[in-house]
Amino acid sequence: MPVNSFENYPMSWQPKKSDLEKPYYLSIAALLERDILDGKLSENTKLPPQRELADFLDLNLSTITRAYKLCELKGLLYAVTGKGTFVSSGISGQDTFLDRNHNHHMIEMGMIKPFYECNQSILNAAQIVLNNPDNIKLFEYSNPFGTKRQVKAALKWLHHFGIDTTKENILLSAGAQNALSVILISLFKAGDKIAVDAFTYTNFKKLANFLHIQLIAIETDEYGMSPASLLQICKNTEIKGIYLMPTCSNPTSIFMPAVRRQEIADIVYKFHLLLIEDDIYSFLDPSDIKSFFSILPEQTIHICSISKSLCAGLRVAFFTFPAKYKEALVAGILNINLKTVSLNSEIVAELIENGTAFQIVRQKILLAQQRNKIYKTVFDVYEKDNIARFFYWLPIPERFTSEEIEILALQKGVHILGSHRFAMQSNQKSSYIRVSITSPDTENDLRKGLLILKNIFEDNTVNFLV
Repeated sequence: MPVNSFENYPMSWQPKKSDLEKPYYLSIAALLERDILDGKLSENTKLPPQRELADFLDLNLSTITRAYKLCELKGLLYAVTGKGTFVSSGISGQDTFLDRNHNHHMIEMGMIKPFYECNQSILNAAQIVLNNPDNIKLFEYSNPFGTKRQVKAALKWLHHFGIDTTKENILLSAGAQNALSVILISLFKAGDKIAVDAFTYTNFKKLANFLHIQLIAIETDEYGMSPASLLQICKNTEIKGIYLMPTCSNPTSIFMPAVRRQEIADIVYKFHLLLIEDDIYSFLDPSDIKSFFSILPEQTIHICSISKSLCAGLRVAFFTFPAKYKEALVAGILNINLKTVSLNSEIVAELIENGTAFQIVRQKILLAQQRNKIYKTVFDVYEKDNIARFFYWLPIPERFTSEEIEILALQKGVHILGSHRFAMQSNQKSSYIRVSITSPDTENDLRKGLLILKNIFEDNTVNFLV
């Protein structure tokens, strides 16, 4: 029990110990970050002294020190000698891991930036669209499912990447996240269970949690989701769906081979599951491996976002589906009004129809291949395939956790994301980091950032001290 009584004692921040999980310093830091970003702690609020908070929570002082230091490194807090620790200004309502433009010395390798230098071609297409006087109609209320030209362009794009469907079974949305929202709201209900990889795309985790849909972690190996593990879960648990990124899975960068896809498809078919195929990186796959939609078209919904292949800012995705789900999906789009901006869809259509979109893809693959070479040189990696990856899943030394590597990297001026952010289970060993090689501004910055990480790994004198 705490030494002192805190009944009726004024404290600016009083987290509940019942809300904490081990390791406590990470849990405290997460709660503190949430309350700051949600605006519950206003800027320049003075936080409780570390000893006071340690006594309140009945924890060691070092635990509170580590939590405060972690939030300070994220820019959430600042300390004034002799006065205490305060909430930073201008933080509330922002995601400090997404907005790092204020720190020009930080090498970004956490957020995946898809080669912004290609955006001049996007601007050119936008100017063509805006200079067409007929396109003034784009500023009116528009067809929520896209114009004939936009749907035709979508079909052309999908066909290029091996997805053949009909105009009746394709919808446009404002990005992959909106497509996922429509699918989960329209076809699933609270309490339903969806099978996912052991390390899963964080935004899907958050969306499912928001909708009270339970995600069931399936063991993963070097080829992706384990068929044996999935089969065992399906036999013992009532699974309704499965979510996969089969091509360059985020975060593990695994490209699921054809044999594994067929094994997974057989289980999906046997247990009448609905497979959600998030294929945002399909443009990077040089092989002719069939998509899940091509293998199992009656049980697969395929999502193809253009945010990584063409432009992050346009927020357009195409998703195609079995005819039996159309009515529910259309109702979902109309009821929650999750549709794309017609101007954005028209710019994408222009890029596809005039061939610029395919030139951008080729350019991005070449840029990625060059950066892949730098990564492989720094970390002495040999791979049989010559696939251009936008990010790598990098194992870290056993003496560190991924949380600690994040902090040490931040101290050295590099932002990366640890595997704890993607882990489906809190006790899952966080022994990787996801390193985006497309995000540093230059190849020199990439090389510098990678060498900083390598030096942290190899320096046995480095300890995690905060």
